[in-house]
Formats: sequence, structure tokens, C-alpha cells
Amino acid sequence: IEVVAEFLSQDAVRMQAGQPAQIENWGGPPLAASVERIEPVARMKISALGVEEQRTNVILHFADADAAARLGHDFRVDARVTVAEFPDAVRAPLGALFRRGDQWATYKLEGGRARLTDVTIGEADGTWRVVTQGLAAGDTVILFPGATIADGARVRPREQKTP
Repeated sequence: IEVVAEFLSQDAVRMQAGQPAQIENWGGPPLAASVERIEPVARMKISALGVEEQRTNVILHFADADAAARLGHDFRVDARVTVAEFPDAVRAPLGALFRRGDQWATYKLEGGRARLTDVTIGEADGTWRVVTQGLAAGDTVILFPGATIADGARVRPREQKTP
């Protein structure tokens, strides 16, 4: 059994044969897989929101064929492919980063004040971005800084609500 997963062509170009993948939401725990190949042809599809998207098929093979024995033809699954890993990376939420001229910046909390900090950024996913310069592990940044936040402004963190 193999999985044929549709990916946006802009994501598929970052993939290579042999990269690790996971098969999820099939009715059991995630299953390890790897990229076998990326088809060289893309096709136009209309998303649920009416957006035209170029999609291409990525063929995934299970790491353990016995673990995938309960899956079959046309089963619905979600697939994730790891295109980059940064195990010791400093990262910041996308909502804390903003453009400042030609630079990226954030406000970090230092001694009860917001400090405007230029940062150098790297890879991103849908939630986080790697920060290669400007922040250290453990720094606290201001998420979605409003127009009232300025360098040196007095700020205090909100209480985290426990669900």
C-alpha cells in the first residue's frame, strides 16, 4: 500500500525522495512513512474557498507495511512531510513578527518594558518562524502588538487562562 497525497505545488517543490512523513487521521495513531517520489505534473484545482491552486501528487511509502495493513484503496488520510528540521531553533509566533522597513522586528519584554528588536528570520510553518538573530531561547515577545505599543512602553504579560 502507498499513499498518494495532494500537496500545493509550492510546498511539493521543497520535498525530496527519502524525506520523512507521517500519515495521520486515518483512525489510529500516526504512521511513519517517507517520500517515494513527487510527480512532475501539477494541475489546477479550486479550493473550498474558491481559490485556484496548483496541486501535485506526492507518493508516500509506509515505514512498516504491517502497521498500514488496515488501510485500503481510497481511504481518507492526512499526510505530513518534514521538509526541514531545526531541533534547537529559537522560534517566534508569526503574530509577533512584523516588517520594519527592509527588516523584520518584534517587541520583546525586558524589565516590564517593550523593546523594539530587529530580528533575522528563517523557515516558517503555519504558526511559528525560526529566528536566527535577535532573540534568545526564553525571551518573551508581544503577540499582535497594537498601535499603542512603542519601544520603551510599560507592559505586563496577561495571565494565562487554564482550560
